Amino acid sequence: MPRAPDTESMSGASFILRNLSGKTSLVGFRCADFQPRLPILGFMFELEVRRIFSAAHALLLRGEREVLHGHDWQVDLTVATDHLDADELAFDFHRLEQTLDEVLQPFQSANLNETPPFDRINPSAEAVARHVAQQVERRLPESVRVHAVRVTEAPGCAARFIPCVVEAPCR
Repeated sequence: MPRAPDTESMSGASFILRNLSGKTSLVGFRCADFQPRLPILGFMFELEVRRIFSAAHALLLRGEREVLHGHDWQVDLTVATDHLDADELAFDFHRLEQTLDEVLQPFQSANLNETPPFDRINPSAEAVARHVAQQVERRLPESVRVHAVRVTEAPGCAARFIPCVVEAPCR
């Protein structure tokens, strides 16, 4: 495998590449310095936080309620913004974690079938992901939006909710 160069030139500026776990990354990289080979619409920064909560549910499948059972639900929240603040942050990780914790708190050690809004709708992983996205979105500043929520209820079984946006309409 060829070795990555120690420096790379972009727009006449040198950037040092640092090897992290076999991958290279740019150091001292600034958006204004980036010259893509292909036209792009803009830049997007994403942040992701993960939380786990334990809860039970019993889905209604084809008219029949399954047996109540529990999961350790893993929730991966990804938010996006097109700019950094004065501190070079897309958003504060601690605030994002706190926001997700607030949304998930009613579900911790609960029976989802008895907990709003799942006392009225089927508590599927898909519905949990959609609910989390909607609740988090309401708590974010206008410049930050929910990009995706992934809910894993069992190893290998995950649902992802991706809100539609004007720039990239869903079909």
